[in-house]
This record gives sequence, structure tokens and C-alpha cells, in this order.
Amino acid sequence: MSVTRNMAPPRPERAPPASNGDTSSSSPNKASAATGSRIGPHPGLIKSSNQYTPEDRIRRLLVENGSDPAREDNNRLQGVQLLDAVRQQLQLPVRTFDTACVYFHRFRLAFRDAEYNYQDAALASLFVACKVEDTIKKSKDILAAAYNVKNPDKPAAPDDKIFDSPGKIIIGLERLILETIGFDFRTRYPQKLLVKVTRRIIGRGDDAKPFFTTAYAMSIDMYKTFAPIKRTTFSMVMAISELTARLLGGGASGGTHLDAIRDFAAQKRAHYSRPAVMETMLDLLDLYVQHHKSTKLGTRFDLGLFMDIKIQLNQDLERDAIPRHMAPQCPRCEPSDAPSDPLHHADNRAALTKSPAATATPASSSSTAAAPTGPRPPRGQDGTMRFVFDPEAARAERDTVGPYFREEFEEYEVEVDEPVPPPPRQHQQQQHPPSSRRDDDGGGRGGGGARGGGRRHRDRGWGAPYPGGGGGGGGGGYRGDRPRGRGRYR
Repeated sequence: MSVTRNMAPPRPERAPPASNGDTSSSSPNKASAATGSRIGPHPGLIKSSNQYTPEDRIRRLLVENGSDPAREDNNRLQGVQLLDAVRQQLQLPVRTFDTACVYFHRFRLAFRDAEYNYQDAALASLFVACKVEDTIKKSKDILAAAYNVKNPDKPAAPDDKIFDSPGKIIIGLERLILETIGFDFRTRYPQKLLVKVTRRIIGRGDDAKPFFTTAYAMSIDMYKTFAPIKRTTFSMVMAISELTARLLGGGASGGTHLDAIRDFAAQKRAHYSRPAVMETMLDLLDLYVQHHKSTKLGTRFDLGLFMDIKIQLNQDLERDAIPRHMAPQCPRCEPSDAPSDPLHHADNRAALTKSPAATATPASSSSTAAAPTGPRPPRGQDGTMRFVFDPEAARAERDTVGPYFREEFEEYEVEVDEPVPPPPRQHQQQQHPPSSRRDDDGGGRGGGGARGGGRRHRDRGWGAPYPGGGGGGGGGGYRGDRPRGRGRYR
């Protein structure tokens, strides 16, 4: 007896109503034909933006993209350094730099490194940020500035023909960046709040200028980590202020500035989160310890000072039982559990119809882009992608439309009698001795013939009662050979 499981989807009770108010359709299905209703257009796919991305989601996205940790850190640092250099070359405000870095980090989390050149993505992020922050620059202006930063001896004008093809790549990446951020142009500028907090805590004395200079450089270095897309503006500013006080104070004590910062944080309990501040400071310390020469403050302070502060903060975490990251960790986000297929879970995100790494820009001509592994399957084949800014409205719409597109199955068991197959036959070939008309030992009819040859082991043969038969098959030959057929009875 065996058990067979069959799954059959039930028919929907009613088709979804048309969102445009139409009551007729040219392609009704069976369910709608039975109920008399018509099918409206597909409601499309909904995407709502999110201002913050926790640590566990960042790790999961990196694992799904198949990113190499060492290469990922290198590309992120070089991309932010390129943005800072081009920003200074074009004399853009720092808020444009902040916005461009946030777009750059989000874009790199949505696409694999093999699908684009990180320098093209950085310049495209700056191009979009210039439009968002109302500091509009042409794509050729940004490309020319990046080219002149790398080639100061041979500057090029923005109207040079070498920027025609790279300009098209920047414009093509602009659409992908807008889809990645969900057309949500809200950004955060910690430098503006940092000025107010410094004046509130330290004042306008002689100590404020070196403190703010160090804190401002640290705010630029912070965008080389993922802290700007994880934490709020107040948490970032408090982390920068406390870490600056510890650096200028010469260690974990931090001097008098650290006490003033703690008193100020005690007054802002409604907005202050100690675990978030600790996580941001440790992210900055990891940057300064691991990439000491790639930061602005790395060369101004001793490496041992950063390591001493990091050890003290880790001891504070253990004492207060605070986790290193606020988001809970999951085992499948670790690099050892990375899927072998880089396209794993990639159908939920956008696809590049053509890899921008196929054409190198003048700004990225010195580096070789990774070869594209092929375009991803396009997202949203059944409907139009719509971007909703209100998460509650998007969730309510999903709950309303979801039952009409959910496939439900009924599982039942059927008992079927199956006959037991017979055991396999073993064909044995019987060995028969060859028949002969005359044998050396002779013996009547049963002695040496075909019939008598098989009975030689018996005491009695067929030849005993008959004349001419040999005893026990001993006689042989023809029936008329009597002298030799009496062997036993002599």
C-alpha cells in the first residue's frame, strides 16, 4: 500500500474588481465567467521607501549579491573618496556629498559588483544628488571633474568628445538609482546638527574650534561606513561628539568634554539611544583601525589610541550587556552561508538590462571593471512598478489585493492498492550427459545408454532381470552381447 499526495488549487470565488471602474474586459477567465464579473487591469507591484537599513539586512543583501568582503570594503572606500574629491573640485556643498554617499551605498546593496563599475555608480549618484539638492551639474561636468582629478597634468574640458559615451552611461544609471531609493528624496545632514550641538556643549570659546574641526572631519569619514543608512541624525552626531572628545582627551577618560556630552545626553533621553551611539562609534573605530590611511583622521592620531578606545568601548558593552549591533543576527547572513548561485533571491530587486561596465569612462579607465555575468531577470513582468511613499497605505493595498492573487492548495491523501510483484525467476540450466550408443562399461538397456547412464549409482539396474542387462548399470553394449552382460552373476 502506498500513499499518494495530490495538490489542487481551489477556484477563486470572485475576481478582483477593476481599479479604473471598467465593467468590461476582453479576456475573462473561467471563474469570472461563472460569476459574471470581469477582470480589471493588474494592480501592479508596490514598493515603499525605507529611510533606514539595519545591520542584519545589510549583511543579508551582501551575501545574496555574493560580495567578497575585502573587495566590497575597497570599492566602498574608493567610491566615497572619489565623491569627496569631485565634490571639492566642483566646489559643491557638503549636503550634496552626504546625499550622494547615501545613494551610492543603497545602489551597491541592490546590485552585484559584477554588473557595474563602482566609479560609474559613484559619479551617477553625485549626478542625482546634484539635482536633489538643487546644485545642478551636467553629467559631462562631473565626468570632466573626475578626469581632471586623476589627470591633473592633462585637464579636459566638459565639452570634449571623450565624455559623450560615458555621459550616456551616467544617465542610464540615474534611472536605476531613482528606482533603488524609491523616489524618496529625504536625506539627513549631520553637519548642520553637529554645529548646534558643539555650540550647546562647548560654547564659542577657544576649545570649540579644534573640537569642531576634528568632529567635522570625522563626519566625512563616517560616510565611508554604512552608519548613515542605519542610524538617525541625532545618534550620529552624539557618536561623533563622544568619539571626538575621547580622541582629544587622550584616551577613554575623554577629559572635561566627555562629561559635558554625557550631561547633554541625559537631558535628551527622548532622542538618545545608547546602543545606537555605541554601534556607530564602534563602526568608526573599525574603519580607523582597519583602514588607517584611507581616512582623514587616521594620519592625525596614533593607531594605538584608536585601539585603546575600542577596547574600552567593548568592555563597556560587556559590562552593560549591550549587543554589538542593535539588529539581531541570523546565521544565514554570515559569509559562510553565501549561496553558490549569485542570482539567489535576486528576482525581488531591479535588473540591469545592459551592464554599464561594458564601456569604461575616462574617470575609470585606470581600473578594469569586472565582466558582467549576464542580466538578471526583469522585475515586475505582470504589472507596473508603483512607488508609494506612505508605508501604511502600501500595506493596506497589499492586504486588500493579496487574497485575489494568493494560490491556496488542498492537500489530501489517497490510498491505492498496489499488487506485490513476484520474485524474479532464476533460470537454472540442467546439465545432461551426452548420449552414446556404446559405453566402455556397457550394460544392457540401462547400463550405458542415455537412460542407464544416469543410474550408475544405484545397486540395481534395469539389466538385472533381463538377459543381457548389467547389474547396477555395470553391463553395457548391445543386448546380444551376453558374455559381458552377466558380470555380477558369474
